[in-house]
Amino acid sequence: MASRPRAKVEDSAWVADVEKALTAGDPSAEVALWRWHAIYRVPACIKDLNRKAYQPQVVSLGPFHHGEPHLLPMDLHKRRSLLHLLRRARKPLSEFVTAVAGVAEQLEGAYQGLVDDWRCKEEAEMRERFLELMVTDGCFLLEVMRTASGWEVNDYAPNDPVFSSHGLLYTVPYIRRDMIIIENQLPLLVLDKLLAVETGKDGQNEDLINRMVLRFLSPAAWPPATGIGLALHPLDILRRSLLYGPTQTAPPAPPHHSAPDDIIRSAEELYEAGIRFKRSQTSSLLDISFRRGVLRLPAIMVDDTTEYMFLNLMAFERLHAGAGNEVTAYVFFIDNMIDTAADVALLTCRRIVHNTVGSDKAVAKLFSGMSRDVVLEPHSALDDVHRQVNAYCRKRWNRWRANLVHTYFRSPWSFLSLAAAVFLLGMTVMQTVYTVLQFYQDATTT
Repeated sequence: MASRPRAKVEDSAWVADVEKALTAGDPSAEVALWRWHAIYRVPACIKDLNRKAYQPQVVSLGPFHHGEPHLLPMDLHKRRSLLHLLRRARKPLSEFVTAVAGVAEQLEGAYQGLVDDWRCKEEAEMRERFLELMVTDGCFLLEVMRTASGWEVNDYAPNDPVFSSHGLLYTVPYIRRDMIIIENQLPLLVLDKLLAVETGKDGQNEDLINRMVLRFLSPAAWPPATGIGLALHPLDILRRSLLYGPTQTAPPAPPHHSAPDDIIRSAEELYEAGIRFKRSQTSSLLDISFRRGVLRLPAIMVDDTTEYMFLNLMAFERLHAGAGNEVTAYVFFIDNMIDTAADVALLTCRRIVHNTVGSDKAVAKLFSGMSRDVVLEPHSALDDVHRQVNAYCRKRWNRWRANLVHTYFRSPWSFLSLAAAVFLLGMTVMQTVYTVLQFYQDATTT
């Protein structure tokens, strides 16, 4: 049987394609490819640790979760919000669509891995579908946030399931939680274009949008700084607010120690080593410092959304180039400090942890699961605090002094017992000295 002629490698279609790509490729095209990316699908290696944390529960925002069966009931309310906004604005829908269409390419680019069905290419049907989604979801967010802020004009029915006091109590909290899911983000550029048409003020709404979104997500948060530009999406403005305040810069690492040589100890161990805990003056996650045996930490409210918030913020930092590593470093730092319920109780007593989820054990379990498989930058802003704390714990004198304080000065009764013992010891020494002196005095006289 005659052997089949072997094809030359040079004639391979794959080789030809690669050679063609080498000659036609433009390195700058790669920069443009990821230039606008800001909303990402969470990789399986991250999502498998806690799938529920990255899944919206009641509303889809953007294309990634659009059309999922359990989120379809909210689509009806999205359409109603669009109609209410149009009636109130007294402007045709075409003006809003045209404004959003002007930045359609940038909105597409914000979503990493957007499937072709959503891309605004030549087919008018695809373009219309994507723009419909952006305008509808944008109007829905505006209406929900306005209702939650007590906006004066409220033309919804008093028994409305979403845009009423009843909806604010039972539905809006789930919407608020879904707004911090990294895969469920809507670019704030959409809101900027919609407000520009509604108010007739183009380019003057960035600070207003930042404040509106942050006030909805975290009413007690420090107001965002003005003039910093429009945030990428709700998760981005929430992250900015958590890091607002004194900025720590990572100091140069000392020789032979490019990173801390061991992990931070638990709060109980640090306390036994003589370290005291105090609440920082601000709630910024960057406001962590150590000086003269005092570790200052920002206060944190632990509730049902804390785990989802931190996991999505950490995912954003991991996937978005240039975002930084500050939230991840904070979670890793706190997770090392909280091992047991006793650690939580100690930090709660110092007004650093505000526990609203139940037992201290539940809080310890919550933090223990958040820092699995985290990646830290080589030189974090918390590295210097880490080194100082560990160096303090290694000094034996600090441990001895702490043991003395914790043993004999923990309560007034312990202190009184120590004082009585010292007094009796002093009296015994004085009596012994007096007896010896009396003996020598009598011997001299004799």
